[in-house]
Amino acid sequence: MSNDSDTILNAVNQSAKGRRLRVPIKAVAILLGVLLIMTVVLGVWFSREPERFEVAQIVAATHDGRAPKSGSLTTGALLHITRTLLEKPGGYLSNDIIPPGIVVDNMPNFEWGALVQARDLARALRKDFSRSQSQSTENEHLVVAEPALNFDSEKWFPSAEGSYSKAERALTRYLDSLLDPSQPDAQFFARADNLRGWLSDVETRLGSLSQRLSASVGQVRINTDLAGDSNAEQSTPAPAVSMVKTPWLEIDDVFYEARGSAWALIQVLRAIEVDFAGVLDDKNARASVRQIIRELEATQDTVWSPIIMNGSGFGMFANHSLVMASYISRAHSAMTDLRSLLSEG
Repeated sequence: MSNDSDTILNAVNQSAKGRRLRVPIKAVAILLGVLLIMTVVLGVWFSREPERFEVAQIVAATHDGRAPKSGSLTTGALLHITRTLLEKPGGYLSNDIIPPGIVVDNMPNFEWGALVQARDLARALRKDFSRSQSQSTENEHLVVAEPALNFDSEKWFPSAEGSYSKAERALTRYLDSLLDPSQPDAQFFARADNLRGWLSDVETRLGSLSQRLSASVGQVRINTDLAGDSNAEQSTPAPAVSMVKTPWLEIDDVFYEARGSAWALIQVLRAIEVDFAGVLDDKNARASVRQIIRELEATQDTVWSPIIMNGSGFGMFANHSLVMASYISRAHSAMTDLRSLLSEG
């Protein structure tokens, strides 16, 4: 009788122990499911691309009721781009080390494209736009802003956000000094040669993006590195013909980098059209700027496909990279024409 009781008691204990084990496992499974759903929802929200600003919105966001002056809109556009990278949904994601930021892929590439354009403009501001000649003194605020924007974009500690916030504060001080009549040392020189220098940088960036986007299907390219100069040399010999193809896993990265770059350029070019109005009208080049903006705006159309398609050239499926390359290439060509107008018009 005693043995039967012990057997029953052991069975009851084992059953209770099994129930206690099943409860934590079930709770952990539910918790993991909730975390997964939250990660997906937050990931989708964090991947929302920022809206484009009009010139009037840039003035309202950066000028605090003060009337615009030469260069204040271009500086305001750069300030707006920097702030947006830091304050958009999810904040700055490129250096995140935990979900959902670490699993979000498209937005960090968008951020990189916009950041490259911000860096180029900050360099142009420090080197050309704010200086009257090569021996003039650099603006103290831009001396801080330009290297701060060039901080490692994926650095977690010290954080990239901290450095970009430092650049934002320096740009704000420069903008405030531009708008203050009592500070003649803060200047912005809207000259054709200054604008040509920045346009040359942008043209190079767009050309590179166009080539990388076009290489989504693979291209056979003839080496034209030394074309046009019979005495030209290069450090390392290169093949006369090469096959160039963007790796399959990088196609969406290049696509969203191009979208981010175009988004930033749209804001800056709208400001440039106002700040350099006299220069553009003198060269009859305002229509060229508007054409570039129109081509870049087409790159911001909604992507209805859940993934970036990479169909062959004339195949059955879309190739989003080639469509993007078409818009970028047309903007690049219009940029080249604008530089020529500013040089010769």
